[in-house]
Amino acid sequence: MSDIAERKRNRFWASTSDKHSLVEDAQAVIAGSMLVSLGVVLLSGGGLLIGGVVGVAFLLHYATGLSFGLLFFLANLPFYYIALRRLGLAFTVKTFCAVALTSVLSEYLPHLIVLQNVNPVIAALFGGLTVAAGMLALFRHRASLGGFGILALYLQDRFGIRAGLAQLAFDCTVLICAFFVATPFIILCSILGALVMNLVIAVNHRNDRYIAM
Repeated sequence: MSDIAERKRNRFWASTSDKHSLVEDAQAVIAGSMLVSLGVVLLSGGGLLIGGVVGVAFLLHYATGLSFGLLFFLANLPFYYIALRRLGLAFTVKTFCAVALTSVLSEYLPHLIVLQNVNPVIAALFGGLTVAAGMLALFRHRASLGGFGILALYLQDRFGIRAGLAQLAFDCTVLICAFFVATPFIILCSILGALVMNLVIAVNHRNDRYIAM
């Protein structure tokens, strides 16, 4: 086996303490997207909204009746320029794949997992936690769900602001807009879900604790 072939094989399979292999990155993008999509199903089953670009897509979906998956994919397009310029090609490609897969799964998963009579508080707790677990998987492999997540990671890398706290501020802004399409109780439960999601990320994602690329 030539040296070039050996290096390619090692890059595909081998990992070190500070660098993931391509296989590890691929499984993280797939697993993270699956977890986020399941969290979206739980949140929507309770009639809840969520922050970030996912929340923006929900709001546009409720207002226009257009496909959530399509709106989520399109809403992320402007942020790829920031990702490419500030966070690199690898981050941008992995994020694009995660957004595309989440868009497809979020569109079709509700037809495969039908939830009825989901308590909004339970939806907020378990949905927020599931979305956070998916986002942590993506963050730890230098990927995100695009949109505000890109800005949150950039702010953490550039200014040391915790990604979870930055994301929480963005999410609260989106949820304020939700008062135009939901009842106060649903808004409160949606805020609870956003708090759970972002506090889990803030506690568990730190660049000085987890440094693999």
